[in-house]
Amino acid sequence: MTKTITFNDLRRIKDSLPDGSIRQIADKLNITAQTVRNYFGGSNYEFGKNCGVHIEPGPDGGIVVLDDTTIYDMAVEILEGMKEEA
Repeated sequence: MTKTITFNDLRRIKDSLPDGSIRQIADKLNITAQTVRNYFGGSNYEFGKNCGVHIEPGPDGGIVVLDDTTIYDMAVEILEGMKEEA
């Protein structure tokens, strides 16, 4: 399932994740941490892969279409867990 989000919102999610979350998501999905970082707007394809993230220029950093929301959903789940603990 695809999801459309602004680039700035996607970065806010990544920046809100607690330390170790990128590695945690990568380990659960058996992918590299750099691939997860690339999903959130990184661009190091030497050590990570493209994850079906398409960025179009526009307001608020542009529009991002996520082909697969698995990483996004896991990040949101981590953030919701943090809210419940607080």
